[in-house]
Amino acid sequence: MDHVLEEQGFNLVAALFGAPEGDKAHLPDAGYALIVHRLVLDFIARRLPGPGSEVLAQELRFLGDPAVGDGITVSGTVTARPSDDTATLGIEVACQRGRLAEGTATLRLPAHPVSFRPEGRPDIVLHRHRHLEHLMARSAEAPALIAAVAWPCDRDSLLGALQAMGHGALRPILVGPRAAIEAVAAATDASLDGAELVEAEDPHSAAVSAVRLCREGRAEALMKGSLHTDELMAAVVAREGGLRGLRRISHVFAMDVPTYPKPLFVTDAAINIAPDLATKADIIQNAVDMLRALGAERPKVAILSAVETVNLKIPGTLDAAVLCKMADRGQITNAVLDGPLAFDNAISRAAAVTKKISSPVAGEADILLAPNLEAGNMLAKQLSYLAGADSAGIVLGARVPIILTSRADSVTSRLASVAIAQLLATARRRGSGA
Repeated sequence: MDHVLEEQGFNLVAALFGAPEGDKAHLPDAGYALIVHRLVLDFIARRLPGPGSEVLAQELRFLGDPAVGDGITVSGTVTARPSDDTATLGIEVACQRGRLAEGTATLRLPAHPVSFRPEGRPDIVLHRHRHLEHLMARSAEAPALIAAVAWPCDRDSLLGALQAMGHGALRPILVGPRAAIEAVAAATDASLDGAELVEAEDPHSAAVSAVRLCREGRAEALMKGSLHTDELMAAVVAREGGLRGLRRISHVFAMDVPTYPKPLFVTDAAINIAPDLATKADIIQNAVDMLRALGAERPKVAILSAVETVNLKIPGTLDAAVLCKMADRGQITNAVLDGPLAFDNAISRAAAVTKKISSPVAGEADILLAPNLEAGNMLAKQLSYLAGADSAGIVLGARVPIILTSRADSVTSRLASVAIAQLLATARRRGSGA
């Protein structure tokens, strides 16, 4: 049996033994032995004697360590038949560098023929990249964020704020009916010690009061509780007493996708339904400024469409071309833009090469600009539910960061959203000299 060893197999063994990600040099000897054992067992179960065989005894002597890219040959010879239903095999495992192992295996043969289904085996996808955890580790060095939490009147929204407080990331001001908040805390055995409470009788009043706390400088961020998003955002965008900034308000999903080598930011998937050209420019600049606050010097922005060429029948491709020229003329700053790009070209260098696309962004995108809210929302949720991505969400363009959480969010997602807001608030303090 011939087999080529791929890096994913070593990463899986590293994960099992707790070795650092990608650090094959520190795999224990048992890790290399496990890789070889797996090849031998696969050979026995699929080739000789074949499906249905049961290993009764096995002895292997390891002569060398396998490496990524090795072409492995496993061979076996029947050396004895202790009984009618057993057999002993002489096993040899070799690669181009020489023998890696040799030994014997005694097997019980299947009483009846057994066959495997012809379809391929399932893939194992390791969540190799912990980008959101890295953000949270960075934010741990920042001061706790003072956030006004509007209407935290159910279990998830209250615990989200209290968990962040427990991690030292948040100093929450809980805005809502004291009696209801205390009842929820009691029902979940959660402590409100360290959290400030501001009375508000209904969701609208809570949203207005939370926004006022941000305007007055008592809070550095706004956090959604269990009220509807549109109730909160109505208070944010109010012309009198709101938190409007100089640009259009927009939303960004920070995605930690297992199969992508760096954080991926999707915008806008929650606020702007059908953004026009000017709004798209603001959406891009909001996201770029956020990434710069997180440490990216010149983020790469892929402007998504269904195709990678300008098509007069697809308005989004025209917007993409204009946005790129706006960046060339300094109307969008501190970023590298390209578009239109189809999704495959934006995140896969191989796909871009196949389609003969020469681009500094293709296959290297940091930010994905969706043509509209529907596309952005579907893209973000597909990455979460089909690709196993973790995500965090933040609203930009207001006077303070706005943390939008969902009841479906994991603890990691909630804490990562707070971490991003922390880092943004810290960057604003430094920018203002505070």
